[in-house]
Amino acid sequence: MAGLLFGVYAVTSYLIFFAAFLYAIAFVGDLPIAPKTIDSVPAGALVPALIVNALLLGLFAIQHSVMARPAFKRWWTRLIPPPIERSTYVLFASLALVALYVFWRPLPQPIWTVTGPAAMVIIALFWAGWGIVLLSTFLISHFELFGLAQVYRRIRGRTAAAPTFRTPAFYRLVRHPLYVGFIFAFWATPTMTLGHLFFAVGTLGYILVAIQFEERDLIDTFGERYLAYRRQVGMLLPKIGGAKRATLSSPPSTAP
Repeated sequence: MAGLLFGVYAVTSYLIFFAAFLYAIAFVGDLPIAPKTIDSVPAGALVPALIVNALLLGLFAIQHSVMARPAFKRWWTRLIPPPIERSTYVLFASLALVALYVFWRPLPQPIWTVTGPAAMVIIALFWAGWGIVLLSTFLISHFELFGLAQVYRRIRGRTAAAPTFRTPAFYRLVRHPLYVGFIFAFWATPTMTLGHLFFAVGTLGYILVAIQFEERDLIDTFGERYLAYRRQVGMLLPKIGGAKRATLSSPPSTAP
């Protein structure tokens, strides 16, 4: 019965996440199918909007990073059964996203606008970014990342295998392709507004900080193997010749 309840909980958390993820595409891309987007009008007062938006981004960043750290997980799993720890993390992250969507204060004043063929290239980069994000989750192990694999093992009475080190596809080019995809998705817009720029800068700052914590965890897990990989492969930009050398063999990424 416990396994069944864990399964229902994990699937529900995953579906909430998936809905929040799909809405993120419409929200950031200012797509008309979304009732509210990053650039919805009317504009709010500048200073209150910046404060509220900074708090929303901070809430997401703190939840996303703190709950992913090994020390927090060791404490958290004294309260939450280990098989649903990851699903709980995913649920909290999704709720933080929903709060951002609901309470975001748009600032649609344009900073720059690109038109013509260049705009089409930028839009293509936007969609490519989301594609890289999704593909990277499967390279990491999509169902492990979002808590379904853990519950499945609990139901089947299996234990998790020891982490292994491998560098499939994008991971031969950069160490954090998931974040590269997000950077494309957040920055590639033909019309960059004040609110969108604030969002893009804030999330980029979070990404750069989060990478430092993740890499520290990866070094603790894989030691010299990860240090060698880090010397060979760029963090967010490819190194010349790095793909040929990166033949170390789990994708080298902790869950963000």
